[in-house]
Amino acid sequence: MAKKSVIARSKKKQKYAVRATNRCFRCGRKRGYMRDFGICRICFREMAGKGEIPGVKKASW
Repeated sequence: MAKKSVIARSKKKQKYAVRATNRCFRCGRKRGYMRDFGICRICFREMAGKGEIPGVKKASW
Protein backbone atom coordinates (compact mmCIF):
# COMPACT_ATOMS: atom_id res chain seq x y z
CA MET A 1 0.00 0.00 0.00
CA ALA A 2 1.30 3.42 -0.99
CA LYS A 3 1.95 6.14 1.59
CA LYS A 4 -0.80 8.72 1.99
CA SER A 5 1.57 11.51 0.99
CA VAL A 6 2.38 9.77 -2.31
CA ILE A 7 -1.32 9.25 -3.08
CA ALA A 8 -2.12 12.88 -2.26
CA ARG A 9 0.75 14.10 -4.43
CA SER A 10 -0.48 12.06 -7.42
CA LYS A 11 -4.02 13.46 -7.10
CA LYS A 12 -2.80 17.04 -7.45
CA LYS A 13 -2.72 18.55 -10.94
CA GLN A 14 0.76 18.02 -12.31
CA LYS A 15 2.90 20.80 -13.75
CA TYR A 16 3.26 18.74 -16.93
CA ALA A 17 0.59 16.33 -18.19
CA VAL A 18 3.22 13.66 -18.90
CA ARG A 19 3.97 13.31 -15.18
CA ALA A 20 0.43 12.20 -14.28
CA THR A 21 0.26 8.59 -13.07
CA ASN A 22 -2.70 6.28 -12.71
CA ARG A 23 -3.17 4.85 -9.24
CA CYS A 24 -5.55 2.30 -7.80
CA PHE A 25 -8.30 4.04 -5.86
CA ARG A 26 -8.33 1.34 -3.18
CA CYS A 27 -4.67 0.85 -2.32
CA GLY A 28 -2.79 3.52 -4.28
CA ARG A 29 -0.63 1.09 -6.24
CA LYS A 30 0.68 2.47 -9.54
CA ARG A 31 2.00 -0.71 -11.15
CA GLY A 32 -0.38 -3.29 -12.60
CA TYR A 33 -3.12 -0.67 -13.07
CA MET A 34 -6.18 -1.58 -15.17
CA ARG A 35 -7.68 1.43 -16.92
CA ASP A 36 -11.04 -0.22 -17.57
CA PHE A 37 -11.70 -0.67 -13.86
CA GLY A 38 -9.49 1.98 -12.24
CA ILE A 39 -7.88 -0.52 -9.87
CA CYS A 40 -4.68 -2.56 -9.70
CA ARG A 41 -4.47 -6.24 -10.58
CA ILE A 42 -4.37 -7.33 -6.94
CA CYS A 43 -7.51 -5.41 -5.95
CA PHE A 44 -9.17 -6.57 -9.17
CA ARG A 45 -8.55 -10.20 -8.28
CA GLU A 46 -9.87 -9.75 -4.74
CA MET A 47 -13.00 -7.89 -5.85
CA ALA A 48 -13.71 -10.24 -8.77
CA GLY A 49 -13.41 -13.25 -6.47
CA LYS A 50 -15.97 -11.75 -4.09
CA GLY A 51 -18.29 -10.86 -6.99
CA GLU A 52 -18.07 -7.10 -6.38
CA ILE A 53 -17.31 -6.27 -10.04
CA PRO A 54 -20.38 -6.69 -12.25
CA GLY A 55 -19.92 -8.77 -15.38
CA VAL A 56 -16.68 -10.42 -14.22
CA LYS A 57 -16.49 -14.00 -13.09
CA LYS A 58 -13.68 -16.46 -12.54
CA ALA A 59 -12.94 -18.67 -15.52
CA SER A 60 -13.21 -22.42 -15.14
CA TRP A 61 -13.02 -25.02 -17.87
